[in-house]
Amino acid sequence: MPQQPPAPSLLPLPSLDELTASARVVSVPMHVRFRGVLVREVLLVHGPAGWGEFCPFLEYGDAESAPWLAGAVEAAWHGFPDPVRASVPVNATVPAVGPAGVEAVLSRFGAVGAVKVKVAEEGQGLVDDVARVAEVRRLLPAAGIKIDANGGWTVPEALDALDALGPFGLQYVEQPVADIPGLRTVRLELRRRGMGILVAADESVRRQEDPLRVAREDAADILVVKAPPLGGVRRALDIIGAAGLPAVVSSALDTSVGIRAGVALAAALPELPYACGLATVSLMAGDVTRASLVPEGGHLPVRDVDVSADLLDRFAATADRTRWWLGRLGRTHAVLAAARRGSPAQGDRQSDTGTSHPRNTGTT
Repeated sequence: MPQQPPAPSLLPLPSLDELTASARVVSVPMHVRFRGVLVREVLLVHGPAGWGEFCPFLEYGDAESAPWLAGAVEAAWHGFPDPVRASVPVNATVPAVGPAGVEAVLSRFGAVGAVKVKVAEEGQGLVDDVARVAEVRRLLPAAGIKIDANGGWTVPEALDALDALGPFGLQYVEQPVADIPGLRTVRLELRRRGMGILVAADESVRRQEDPLRVAREDAADILVVKAPPLGGVRRALDIIGAAGLPAVVSSALDTSVGIRAGVALAAALPELPYACGLATVSLMAGDVTRASLVPEGGHLPVRDVDVSADLLDRFAATADRTRWWLGRLGRTHAVLAAARRGSPAQGDRQSDTGTSHPRNTGTT
């Protein structure tokens, strides 16, 4: 049983000047709206080990963004652990589109054996979720289907929804409710009813000061893990090992640079029982490399990403947005530097994004 989360990685931190010297901010459009996001902004940095991606969601404060910068530094300055597999299986991801839009979304992913379907979208209802999942099942009768509510249901709503969606044959439900006690209640009630739907935790891992609490409180069967919000690949591997639960590696709506870190994490895991949510470059209408990390036969290869200077220019953010991201980089670097000195973190405030909706996170 996990007791305490592993200590954060203390890989050497480059100076702010080093980071700023190579920083490029891009704004990449999406094919479809995904959790409220139509354009994904990211800041890229380049170091001796290659490129790293810093892309905490816009509403995250500086302290919550700091692990994302640690992950970017790991990728660009220190590289990744050795892989134990040459490729990782991935699922398609279907946003909260109507059933008529499902086939077009799936066509961007090629041949995959599993699909994650977004549910509990604000402004929609259970009838919309059922129609979407039913269409996925019709188009892919043999695929593994998992659904992701992003904490959008109450416990009673989750149980009602799973009664309605369970007949489509679900592998698991991801973050059906927002809090850990609610997850545990849903999980135990599914067991009591004899339903074979597993419960996976995402936000209850990556947005918690104690990412092992969900395992310690027996609130989930599976961890959905993203490398950036946990501080990078090495830190995420430590957390998964300490939790003792199966893990699914997912993305945070990244360019191929960020996806490379997710692939590195999935490739280094001793066991990988489920397809990973790392095929999301297919949802984007652009990238920073001409050889995007997109599925080949339902798998992503373990390989490096060559960033194109032309594409960095094509998708360059405006001057105002670039200044905003560089300011965020400076504040977040100060938080990381203070943590390494053992000083109280400063700058833990909400970012000034011009948006206020807490669920417009783009999380996958």
